[in-house]
Amino acid sequence: MCPIRKWGSRSDNIMSGHSKWATTKRRKGAQDAKRGAIFTKLAKIVTIAAREKGGDLDTNFNLRMAVERAKQANMPKDNIERAIKKGTGEIESEQIEELIYEGIGPENSQFIVKCLTDNRNRSAASVRHLFTKAGGSLGAVMWNFEQKGVIRIEKAVMGSMDMDEFELEMIDLGADDIEVGDEEIVIYTGLDNLQSINKVLEDKHIKIESAEMEYTAKEKQDLDDEAGERLANFMEALDDCEDVADYYTNVR
Repeated sequence: MCPIRKWGSRSDNIMSGHSKWATTKRRKGAQDAKRGAIFTKLAKIVTIAAREKGGDLDTNFNLRMAVERAKQANMPKDNIERAIKKGTGEIESEQIEELIYEGIGPENSQFIVKCLTDNRNRSAASVRHLFTKAGGSLGAVMWNFEQKGVIRIEKAVMGSMDMDEFELEMIDLGADDIEVGDEEIVIYTGLDNLQSINKVLEDKHIKIESAEMEYTAKEKQDLDDEAGERLANFMEALDDCEDVADYYTNVR
């Protein structure tokens, strides 16, 4: 089973695929990047991206975003290059596959869990164990989620930019929605527009925190502080599971 230890929770004040828990988790993850588990996860993400569309960062958008994510976690350059070569077949490696699990977490919360693994039986047992330990179970919840392109920007990098004008420009470019929180701006878009909007932001020299596909909930739920603590503990357990690459919840 995957070990359970304290590592990160997700908290911000905006709607997102990760709900209000996203920002703190990513910040904490970067701080704890010295732990080997996060490097292992990031290497798998890079390898999968390189395997799907090649090892050229200029032509493979998903790979470029995966590499940027690895760099933000201070993953060594050699590790990143080795992960890319595993994906392109230049280095022999175990066969990694992506698996999606659906389940009910604490307080009837809904979760989509994405695993990258070389052993589907181990992953299934580990994820089932984590849900059960939290008082939940695996079960169909995908009906309440949809895939969207999600671009996250730290609000501080926007400086004195006029946010009304910025939002109108993003909508003109095809953004479905823009959520402005105290610390983070999140742009939601169809998957077809994700790369083009990201390119415009790069041309404006706006630093992107992340740009990727996420499962976002159509109907969301709120939890009180006590229930939220139980949810945070479950998320920390998911974070600590080596096979779990990411997860998404309907909790706001």
